[in-house]
Amino acid sequence: MRVGRLRTGLRGWGGVGAMALVCALALLFALLLPALHRGADDLGAGPDGTARPGAQGSPARAGQECRDPEKQTLAPSGDDGPAVERIRSREGGKRRLVVGVDQNSYHWGYRDPNGGDAAPVGFDIDLVRRIAEDILGDRDAVQFKAIPTDQRVRAIQDGRVDMVVRTMTITCARLADVAFSAPYFRTGQQVLVPASSPVTGYDASLAGRRVCTASGSTAHATLERDRERGTLPPGVDFATTVPNQLDCLVRLQLGEVDAVVTDGALAAGQAAQDPTVRIKGDAFTTEFYGVAMRKDADDLVRRVNRVLVAYRGDTADGWQASYDRWLAPTLGRDASKSAPPDPQYLRTG
Repeated sequence: MRVGRLRTGLRGWGGVGAMALVCALALLFALLLPALHRGADDLGAGPDGTARPGAQGSPARAGQECRDPEKQTLAPSGDDGPAVERIRSREGGKRRLVVGVDQNSYHWGYRDPNGGDAAPVGFDIDLVRRIAEDILGDRDAVQFKAIPTDQRVRAIQDGRVDMVVRTMTITCARLADVAFSAPYFRTGQQVLVPASSPVTGYDASLAGRRVCTASGSTAHATLERDRERGTLPPGVDFATTVPNQLDCLVRLQLGEVDAVVTDGALAAGQAAQDPTVRIKGDAFTTEFYGVAMRKDADDLVRRVNRVLVAYRGDTADGWQASYDRWLAPTLGRDASKSAPPDPQYLRTG
């Protein structure tokens, strides 16, 4: 009925002109619709699939608005706040610090088959227990949750964990979604290949090779960035991605890829597990691991930063002792290249 009345009202030259106007407006709307969708996408989707105001649309955009990401954290404090109180208010067996960790990274976060305990052990796990001791007074008051590499940020945003301590590099892109502590470890990207490989590092010898990275990792982001810049060796195929970084070692062992690009600290652990692979070349990036938490958990961020100050200064049972126990066999006795820089707290709110 409405269509019929519209046609009746549009008879004659005036009707023709009005109809032309309607068509023009429809065409304009059709042209603008994709742009409107793109604008909504730039806001980023939250955990429930809705737009997340203020989130960055892409790593490149986030990177342009952020410098020295390892310094974008809050000053240490022991004052309690809502995030810490939420952890402490849990009752009974639930009164634990819930932490996302790895269970497959040798000497970082892994289950020792000879340990006789299902709990993970490693360098990251030592730090988790130190944080739990500070907040809850019990280093064993931890619920460990194994989180894949590509689910670390989502696990924090969804509230599945209080924090992630999982060889997680502090980046500008990630700062759009989570908050980080000050750095607790320094590393860089390196290349892992079979011992017989002619690849010599992240250089021209990598041309035409198949490379594996973990999805959501800084290694994959680096390869994408270098491809966009035109500095990636020609013919490098890095389409192979896996949820967990250790899966790349399996792909390498099966001959499905020619090389793995990952943090040098993780690569050293994998080389220790498998004597048929080697790290080739020097690190070609400088990166810092941090403890990741919710963006609004300011009191928890400050608390963790206070723990890190004490942890680095504890010569008996702190950072250096943990390094000597877990990482010295693969990274060497000299910890100076892996020690985090003196912290700077440039974030004010």
